[in-house]
Amino acid sequence: MNKYHKIKTLWKRQSEKPNNIIIGEYALPEFDLLKDIEWVGTEKIDGTNIRVIWDNNKIRFGGKTDNAQIPTFLYDKLNELFAGEVKEQLFEQTFDSPVCLYGEGYGAKIQRGGGNYKSDGVGFVLFDIKIGNWWLDRGSLEDIAEKLGIDIVPIIFRGTLQELSDFVSCGHKSKWGDFLAEGVVAKPIIEIKNRGDERIITKLKYKDFIIPNPTCEEVK
Repeated sequence: MNKYHKIKTLWKRQSEKPNNIIIGEYALPEFDLLKDIEWVGTEKIDGTNIRVIWDNNKIRFGGKTDNAQIPTFLYDKLNELFAGEVKEQLFEQTFDSPVCLYGEGYGAKIQRGGGNYKSDGVGFVLFDIKIGNWWLDRGSLEDIAEKLGIDIVPIIFRGTLQELSDFVSCGHKSKWGDFLAEGVVAKPIIEIKNRGDERIITKLKYKDFIIPNPTCEEVK
């Protein structure tokens, strides 16, 4: 229930191994059609997918799937951020129907490089919200994150899809510290769906590219 959809990599792949994308061959025809409009990209966090679900009565937590197990130390952090009468009242005041918040649990003991994000604990960062069949826009996400007192993934890119590819291939430092970000998740500046009612959204990871890229300047 409320499982987050898969995100297609921008370029086609020769295989699922790193460095095997085919630059210039878009993974979807929609990407080719929309390649020259403005896209907005947020930092992709290397963590674990977390759902915070409000059913108009209580708050519960889920992983990437309904059967996914949330580590105890991360579950404790989620309770700290979202559980309790005060937070439930805040959800009730903020939302007039069931809602699912999608975020990333990150930090020590989560993924191989989790300690880069937070060496002495774990955290949660919001990246999407769905109410019914509606995905909220960035402005609404920021407003809700502020009301709930939680972090939101930072915007780190604006431009065309080719500019996105160039940006990710050169690598960029994470907003969490002095290390390379995993990549970027990008959406058109205005939410768009295809004829199958699927969101137009894409991702690119630094490890997708052949490294080093000789055209890049020093990573800042």
